[in-house]
Formats: sequence, structure tokens, C-alpha cells
Amino acid sequence: MKLDVLKIDGSKAGNITADKTVFGIEPNAAVVRQAVLAEMTNMRQGTHASKNRAKVRGGGKKPFKQKGRGVARAGTIRSPLWKGGGTVFGPEPHGYNHKLPKKVSRLARRSVLSNKAAEGKLVVVDDFTLTSHKTSDFISVLTKLDLQNKKITLLVTGMDENLDKASRNLQDVYLVEAAKVSTYDIIDCDTLVVDKASMTVLTDILAG
Repeated sequence: MKLDVLKIDGSKAGNITADKTVFGIEPNAAVVRQAVLAEMTNMRQGTHASKNRAKVRGGGKKPFKQKGRGVARAGTIRSPLWKGGGTVFGPEPHGYNHKLPKKVSRLARRSVLSNKAAEGKLVVVDDFTLTSHKTSDFISVLTKLDLQNKKITLLVTGMDENLDKASRNLQDVYLVEAAKVSTYDIIDCDTLVVDKASMTVLTDILAG
């Protein structure tokens, strides 16, 4: 399948033949859902915690004598029954790592790439190397490409310093290396912008 290749000034630089096995398959919604859930699960830190009776400060001394007060006996003020006491079966830190099979991950990324291409939301740029690190200059480039006011995921083969600095202040622009892009990165944008070299990287990783 043929895709137009644009220059950063908005003019057409030519076209590129995209691999149909990567950019032209029938999307598998179930696999995409599975991949996105796994990726979002892996983003969780798992640092939630609570203090049980062993971790709460104090309570080393018996608060009052065992007998004679007419109230329930107590051995520590940090019992879960007391105000300020420990928590019973509270949250503990643990990992949320979810391993996704490689074939499933690749199929999910091929599905969302194909969906973007079918909807006309995949923009291929010849080269996204900038001569300036100014955000205003980068916004000017986006305007020429008709990408202003859109949520963009920009795939590159290597982190260009000027491009990184120029885009980091824009909350709707996410810069990511093509070799590390996830299904969620691709699906969580209005338009996917890919430089020509990244098309080759994606094909090498996902084809077959």
C-alpha cells in the first residue's frame, strides 16, 4: 500500500510502500484490548501500603491492668480494635507486572497501526530533524502539516535534541522511539506521525 511522504514544510516529498502485513491488516479489537490493559497494568507502581499492628508506633506497654476495671482486657493500644490501631488485611506493596506474549503484542501494534492508516490518521514525514529547539518553531511545523490542536504521538528512530526540547512543553505531543512504541502510545492520539526511517523500523520489528 502507498502512503504519501511529506516534508516538514508541508509539501509532498514522494510516497512510500508500506508493508500490508503491518499497516494493512484487519484490526483485532480483542487483542488490542488485551495489550492495552496489560500495558496500563504494568504502569502501576504498586507502592500502596498500610500499617498493621506490628508497624504502628507505640503500644509496647499494657495500657491498664488485666482485671478489676470492668472493661475488656487489652494488651496494647495498637490493637486493630482501637482508634489509631493497626489495619487488618490492609493494602501491601506488590508488583502488577503482566507479561504479554510477544506474538500478541506484535499483533496488537499491527492492528492499531492498520487502523490509523485506514482512517487517514497516519502521517509519514521524510525527516523530522529540526534546526532550532524553540517550541514556537515546532508549532509552526505542526501548523504546516495541519496537525495543530491535535493530540500527536511522534515516532522517531533516535532522540534529536532540538526536537526533544521543542516538543517537551506541549502537553498534546508525545515523542517516542519507534522501536519502543507500545499499543497504548499509538492508540492514545488523534494522529500518529512517523518519520520515514521509523517506518522501516516498525516493519522490521512487526512484519511476519
